[in-house]
Formats: sequence, C-alpha cells, structure tokens
Amino acid sequence: MGEEVGRELRAVRGARLLTREVAEQVAITNGVCIRPIPYRRVDSLTGVAEVVSVPCGATLESKCPPCAKRGRQVRRAQCREGWHLEAEPVAPAEASEHQRSLIEARAHLELQRDEAVHAGVDTAELDAVIDAVDREIQAAGMVGAVAGRSGGGRVRSTRRRQDAPDLPRRLRCDTTLGRTFTGSDGKVFRPSMFVTLTLPSYGRVRDGVPVDPGGYDYRRAARDALHFSKLIDRFVQNLRRVAGFDVQYFASVEPQRRLAPHLHIAIRGTLPRAELRQIVAATYHQVWWPAVDEVRFEGDRLPVWSAEIGGYVDSDTGEVLPTWDEALDRLDADQEADPLHVVRFGVQFDAQGVLVGSRDADQRVRYLTKYLTKSLGEDLGDDAGPRANAGRRAHAARLVEALRFEPCSPGCANWLRYGVQPKGAKSGMVPGRCRSKAHRAEHLGYAGRRVLVSRKWSGRTMGEHKRDRRAWVLEALGLDEGAADSCRFVWLRVAAGDPEAGSAALRLLREVARKQRWRAELERLRARADAAGGDGLGLGVRVCA
Repeated sequence: MGEEVGRELRAVRGARLLTREVAEQVAITNGVCIRPIPYRRVDSLTGVAEVVSVPCGATLESKCPPCAKRGRQVRRAQCREGWHLEAEPVAPAEASEHQRSLIEARAHLELQRDEAVHAGVDTAELDAVIDAVDREIQAAGMVGAVAGRSGGGRVRSTRRRQDAPDLPRRLRCDTTLGRTFTGSDGKVFRPSMFVTLTLPSYGRVRDGVPVDPGGYDYRRAARDALHFSKLIDRFVQNLRRVAGFDVQYFASVEPQRRLAPHLHIAIRGTLPRAELRQIVAATYHQVWWPAVDEVRFEGDRLPVWSAEIGGYVDSDTGEVLPTWDEALDRLDADQEADPLHVVRFGVQFDAQGVLVGSRDADQRVRYLTKYLTKSLGEDLGDDAGPRANAGRRAHAARLVEALRFEPCSPGCANWLRYGVQPKGAKSGMVPGRCRSKAHRAEHLGYAGRRVLVSRKWSGRTMGEHKRDRRAWVLEALGLDEGAADSCRFVWLRVAAGDPEAGSAALRLLREVARKQRWRAELERLRARADAAGGDGLGLGVRVCA
C-alpha cells in the first residue's frame, strides 16, 4: 500500500510544471526571446553601465519561437517590398573625395611594391602599410576586395556539355525592372513571376516514402542535395543572360515530402514560359573532384597523421597520400576524365505570373517564408498515420547514411576514405565524422543558405529592415531619445555567472513585463488615434518589437 501511494506521489510531482517552463510559455505568448543574451551597455559620455538583455536572434522555432517568428516577419516584409518595384531600388553612388584619395594612395603603394619585388627588396613593411590602407578603404564604405579575385584558381574548359541545349541571348539593358504591358483599356502593368524548381526523380515515392527503398537512388539524391546551392547559382546566371536585364530575386529552399530540396523563387519581371523551360533544361553544375569509386581506407585501417610531413600517410606502407592540389593536378592531366557528378533540375516546373497588389501576390509571399522557421529535416506536420511517419523516419535515416561518407567540400574528412588528403588537412580528421552541417540529419545534405536575396531586391539589407521596424516602435512609444547618437554606447558581453546579470529566469521575467508594458502603451496610443479619426499609429503595420 505504501509503495502504491509513493508511486502516485512521484507521478503527481512529475506532472507538475517547472517555474522556468511556465515562464518560457508566457514569454512565447508575449513574443519575448526565451534565450536572451546579457550585455553590459556602457555610456561613453556619462560612464553609466547597465545590463541589457539582447534577443538571441535564432531563426528556427526549435531554438527560440519568438525570435524565429520575428525573423520570418522581417523576411516577409523584405520579400513584399522588393517584388513589384516601379523604380530602381539603388541609385548609382558617386565616390567621395576621401574614397578617391584612398584608392589613389593604394595604387601608388601597389606600384612601389612591384618595384621593390623587382629590385629584390624586402616588402614586409610595405605590406603592413598596404594592409592598413585596405582596412581604411573598407571602413570608408567601399565593399569588395581591393585586389579583386585572385587569378590563381583552376580554370577548366567552359565549353557547354553536348547534352545541354544552348541558351538564347538578348541585348543587355542596365535595369532591374521587368517589362511593362498595356492592356486593352490602356492600363499599364508590370507583372512578376513565381517559379518553383525541383530535382529529378530517384525512384517512385508514395506519401513521400520510396515504394522500393532498395531501388531508390540514395547516392544520387545525396549528391544532388550537397551541390544544390551551386545549381541555383548557375540558374540565376543563365536567367540573367537570357532576360537581358539585371534580374532580381527572393528565393527560399525548402524540403519536399520526399526530403529532396526544391526552390521557390520570386522574380521581378517576366520571361516567356517557353524560355524559362529552356533555361531550366540548359542549367547544370559539374563537380570536378577526384573519383570516389574506390574505397581505400575504412574500418580500423585508416590513414594516420604524420607530424613530420604535416600530412596523412598510409598506416601500412607509410606512403604519403596525395594532397588535394596533387589530386586535382592528376584530374586536370587526364583528358578522358569525367566530372564526379552532374546535378540538374528535374522535369517538374511551375511558373506563375503575379500582379502587384493582388491576393495571389500576398499568398505567394507568405508561402515563400512559410517554412523558414523549420529545419530541412524537421517534420513538416505530416499526420498520415504511424505507419507513414515511421516510413518517413526510415527514409530520412537512409538518406543521412548515404550522406555519411559523401565528400561535402574540398576540406571534408571523407576524402581520406578515398586516399586523398582534404584541402587544409589537419590532425584528428576521421572519415564519416565531418563536422559540416551538410552531414547532419536536420539539414539532409543541403548546407547552403535557406533564403537567397539579390543585392538590388529592395535596396536594403536585412539589418536595415529590422532597424526600420524597431525605430517605428520606439518612435511611437517616445523612446527614441539618443537613437541618432548610438555610437556613444559600448557593448560588452556579460560573462557567465556574473552576479549583475542575475539568473536567466529573472531576465526572462523582466523582458516579459517590459514587453507587456510596451504593448499596452501601443494599444493606448492606437485607441487614441482611432478616436481622433486620424491615421495615428495606423500604417497597417503589425509590430513585433
């Protein structure tokens, strides 16, 4: 009898919620970051220091739902703002006198260095001066390396594959805006496009699960996922060549039910669907890497690191494994060599015209950002039953296993399995234990960016969009004093265990109370504006401070 009572009491205690868990639930309800990072903000003018909680900025709901939701809202605003522009988003900037003088000084320094090298003089001091000038150039508001791209890279033949159709060309126009069309009623409109691109089939699937797992081409699926980001780059390059103008885009990469990545892309302007199909068919990416057909080292027999030579050797013979550059030299010398892999898009293709201000445009924007808060390997809400869900888990496990020993980059540790030293090899590398996120279950082979935005999409960066939203809230609350003089503050990360920061739970409670106070004040101001009959706060903006 006593044991049963004890079990019941333990069950009751186990069902109780921890105070921290309730606090996190309240924080999520109020849109407050559940993992705030403490910083010490020091006023350089007054010397006053205070500990401030800064949102973690996570982009996944599994880490911090409020921050992920806030980031998705900003992405949604960015997508909507740049899709249907009527004027160029970025005006050509004129270089300032200071910027011109820095470039001229850099030019003289480069000539002096060339003369010093020709004369056999040590250039160490001159190099230090050049580095300092380069840093000053970056600080002056110029982007990009002064010396440009290095010409020392490997160049392979750019001749197109015989099995890829040629691309049409148009005369280049210096604009980011698409064509305009005039309707029968004389109204002028400038449509844009929403395009979806997928990868090829690897075998029949039903409800996202292969019908025949043994016949499903997991190796090809893994390699396509690893190099999908490069295929996207090639598509954009070809798109701009054919379109004849500087095409701007907002794209997101999402998983299909079969767990292969696919692309949704909003394009400013339009092209004929026949030409888009031709571009998709002509787009490919060749991976010129050493062959991985033969497994040379596995199990307990693995290459060992030699500190004397600074590289890996065969543990049995002592033979030094070829370096990455040596392996590529052999590949370049073999005129009959084929690329390791060629990735292409599948035959499934969809392109829809979208008009500004239409209901369809708003739905497409929401769809583009719908899954940005979830990882590629995360369950997307399929509830087809226990059997189907178990099949999806088994399918994902087989794909992850296929990715385990596939090289994901020149520096991947898996190259040791095939008798090649990875680029930048170092001690401790083991095949099958590459730390790249491409090999993790939550990424399913895709290691690229989930959101791809062209530079001239809206003319503003993600940080500028965030600052605009925050400035709106601060202005409405009358808390924008000193915002223009933000450089006066110095921010220092608070060390773990600092007594001034307090516990994480207390910081969370303070932020919840502060957020509720801000929201109440916003509602009061909005109600006063509505009573006055004016726009007031209005603007139709949903605030997420």
